[in-house]
Amino acid sequence: MYGLALSRNTVTPSSLLHRTTRSGAAHRSAWIHVIQAAAALAAGMGVGRFVYTPILPLMHAQVGLSAGSGADLATANYVGYLAGALAGIFLPRLMRSSAVLRGSLLVLTVTLAAMPLTHTTALWLALRLCAGVASALIFVIAVGSLLGRLRDHPAHLPGWAFGGVGAGIALSGLLVLLLRSVADWQAAWWASAALAALFAAASWNLRPEPAPLTTASPVREQAAAPRTHRWFTALFASYTLEGIGYIIAGTFLVAAIEQSSPGWIGSGAWVLVGAAAIPSCPLWARSARRWSRPDLLLAALVVQAIGIALPALVGGVAAALISALLFGATFLGVSTIALATGAHLQFPRSVALLTAGYSVGQILGPLVVAPLLHHGYHQALVLAAAVVLASAIAAAVLRLGFPHRMPAPSPSAAAD
Repeated sequence: MYGLALSRNTVTPSSLLHRTTRSGAAHRSAWIHVIQAAAALAAGMGVGRFVYTPILPLMHAQVGLSAGSGADLATANYVGYLAGALAGIFLPRLMRSSAVLRGSLLVLTVTLAAMPLTHTTALWLALRLCAGVASALIFVIAVGSLLGRLRDHPAHLPGWAFGGVGAGIALSGLLVLLLRSVADWQAAWWASAALAALFAAASWNLRPEPAPLTTASPVREQAAAPRTHRWFTALFASYTLEGIGYIIAGTFLVAAIEQSSPGWIGSGAWVLVGAAAIPSCPLWARSARRWSRPDLLLAALVVQAIGIALPALVGGVAAALISALLFGATFLGVSTIALATGAHLQFPRSVALLTAGYSVGQILGPLVVAPLLHHGYHQALVLAAAVVLASAIAAAVLRLGFPHRMPAPSPSAAAD
C-alpha cells in the first residue's frame, strides 16, 4: 500500500513534462481564441460601426451630405445596434450559433460594400441600420464567447480581445487617411469592406459560448441576491449618460477637428484614437487590482470629458492629438469598468441592462446635438463633454458606501 501511495504522489519527469505540455497547449488555445475574438470585434465594431467617422467628412465634401443627414445615418446605425442587442437578450440561443456569427459577418461586409452603390439617403439609412444589427450580434457573440471560454484565465486576456475594437478603428482610419488624397469616398467604403472581410476570415472559426449545463430557479436567485439596487441605479445612470456623450464624440470628432485643422489631422487623430484604445482595456483591468472600480470609473470619465472638450475649446494640431489620445484611452476602458462593476454587484442581468441603457444613449446622442450642427461641430463636442461630466457625477455617487466586498455568487448568478 505504501509503495502504491508513493507512486501516485511522486512527480516524475515524464508526468511533469506532460503537465507542462498540456498547460502550454491550453495557453496557446486561449491566445488563439483571443485573436479570433479580437478579429470579430475589429470587424463588427472597429470597422463596421466606426469607419463611418473618418468617412463622414468625405461624404460632406464630395456628395454634399448635410450635417443633419449625417446625424440621421449615425442614428440609424445605433437603432440597428439596439435591435441586435435586444435580440441577444431575448433570443439567447441565437447568440450561441456559429451560423449567426458568420451570417452577421457576411451581412456587415456586404452593407459596407453597398454604401457607394447609391446616392440615396433612404438606402444609406437602411444599409447602416442593417450594419448596426450585424455589429451588435457580432459583439454579443464574441463577448459571450470570451466570458464563457476564458473564465478561468487571467483577466488581461479578454482585455486584449476587446483591443480588437481599437485595432479595427486604427487600421480603417489609416486606410481612409491614405485613400483621401488619391481616391474618393466610394473607394474608402470599398476598402473598408475589404478590411472587414479580412477580419471576418480571421474570426470565421470562433466558437460561440457553450450552452449552460443547468438552469436555476429565478425565485431562488432573486432571494439569494444581495440588495444592491441603489448602487446599480447610479451605475446605470452613469453608463447611459456615457452612451450619449461618448457617441457624439465617436461620430463627429473627426469632422470637428477638420473644421479648425488641416484635413489630414482629423483622420490622423482617429487613427490615434484606435491605437490608444488597443492596450486600454488590459491596462484598466490591471489597475483594478490597486484601485476600486468606482474610483477608476470616475477618473476615466473625467479624463474623457477633458479629451472631448479639448478640440472645441483649443484649436491646433497638439490639442487634436491630445484629445484623440485621451478619448481612445478611456472609451473602451469605461465600458470594461462599468460592466465589471455591474457583475461585482451581482445585480440580475446587469450586463444586458447596462448594454441596453448604453444603446439607448447612443441613439439619443446624435438626435440631441442635431440642432447644434448647423453651426458646426464644436458646440456638439462641448455638450458631449458636459454629458460625460454628468456621467462622472453619477459615478461619484456610486462611490458612496460602495460594497467593495460581496458574498461569493452562486454558479447560476455568475452565469446570469
